[in-house]
Amino acid sequence: MSTTDFFRNMMDTISRRGRHWFTGREATLALPAQFRPDFAALVDALLSGRGEASGVARAREILEAWQAVDDGQKRDFFTLLAESYGPRADRLDKAIADYKADPGLATQAALHRAAEPRRQDVLRRLNLAPGGIATLVRMREHLLGIKRGDAALEALDDDFAHLFASWFNRGFLVLERIDWSTPANILERIIAYEAVHQIHDWNDLRRRLAPPDRRLYAFFHPQLVDDPLIFVEVALAGAIPGNIQGVLAEGRDAIDPKAATTAVFYSISNCQEGLRGISFGNFLIKQVVEDLRRELPGVTTFVTLSPVPGFSRWLKEMRADEGERSDFLTSADRMVLQALDRADWTLSPALAESVNAVLARVTAHYMLRARTRDGRVIDPVARFHLGNGARLEAIHPLGDRSTNGMRQSYGVMVNYLYDLDHIEANHEALATRGEVVAAPAVHALLAAPDTPAPAQGGGRFRIGGFSRTRGEGREKEARS
Repeated sequence: MSTTDFFRNMMDTISRRGRHWFTGREATLALPAQFRPDFAALVDALLSGRGEASGVARAREILEAWQAVDDGQKRDFFTLLAESYGPRADRLDKAIADYKADPGLATQAALHRAAEPRRQDVLRRLNLAPGGIATLVRMREHLLGIKRGDAALEALDDDFAHLFASWFNRGFLVLERIDWSTPANILERIIAYEAVHQIHDWNDLRRRLAPPDRRLYAFFHPQLVDDPLIFVEVALAGAIPGNIQGVLAEGRDAIDPKAATTAVFYSISNCQEGLRGISFGNFLIKQVVEDLRRELPGVTTFVTLSPVPGFSRWLKEMRADEGERSDFLTSADRMVLQALDRADWTLSPALAESVNAVLARVTAHYMLRARTRDGRVIDPVARFHLGNGARLEAIHPLGDRSTNGMRQSYGVMVNYLYDLDHIEANHEALATRGEVVAAPAVHALLAAPDTPAPAQGGGRFRIGGFSRTRGEGREKEARS
């Protein structure tokens, strides 16, 4: 038996015995049809308890009761925590007055303690129950689905997020490589959680795990040992790829990992909806880069092959808009882009070439210049990678011909380059000046209205009448 299993079983025994001490029954094991627990009494008992065993047992009873009740009672429980277990107003007023009268470290610390909502202590104590953290993650998942527009529930969600940021700190996470010998229950979850490129069946999964030039890494938490938090799929290659179909092709030829020069992160999937907003991906990618550099010194280029999920929706808005926001679209662009309204536009090579030339340039504008109302990069995947310090390396029209790829971005994919020597400077440029660091070839697209589309799957493409090999021209990045 592993150490984790030993302590899990021990805590389970403690909670059951402790529950018997204060309830005299095995709570919630046989629930009446109209089960309506008194959550206020249970929470008060949890907060007033002094014994470790009784506290664990009370926490377990509350969590089991919450899972057993209907959605209405689940919401009532959240509202109870949000409205009845905030800071004590009298203590907070006194702490504020004390600090104003004598500002200092002691009164500042007292003010901090008084300002902390008591519901955070409730959540901490609930986490003592066996499996508590897993249930709390499910609780927040449910809360995220119902909180919109409710200020009290928004405040409760802030408390969940605050605590989860500590409980799921990088120092607690364990990086594991997933392969074909990994237990089936974890592999089943990988299939279910894949959010970018659907895994259709076990054979499809095997193609992503078993070949020597494929890798999959996941972060786990010690209290969620069988359930990954996030995972990344990696393809080892001899060059930067421009389309996902080649990466996932069933009949492709595998390469010797020792001959690889490039690691391609082609799918990153967050697994726990209840941990939305808790950042793992930046740590995951950087840790995998370090591990691959140690294992395969010949791999020196680390890139993504990423979707552009918001692009088609944004472009439809721009085509419908005739104001200043869309003045980057010329009348000729608008005429060419009318082909996007036809499902068969990719079947004509000449038409596809014309459309892709415009799409490449428009994608560059979308990435480098378009912004949300609050000044952020529009695309969520771009925000993630650029915020991690990656560089926008290349744009690939028809990089994803799948139904989903055509729906969300008209097939456009992009590469983000992770150069560990420059990620801090790249991040700083975005965070402090709002600049997207991109390869010169991407910037060149904005300056060349007649730019031909990048060649698909090849090693060279044409920019503004001259050719360039991917990876060349890594001189100092131009400003967007």
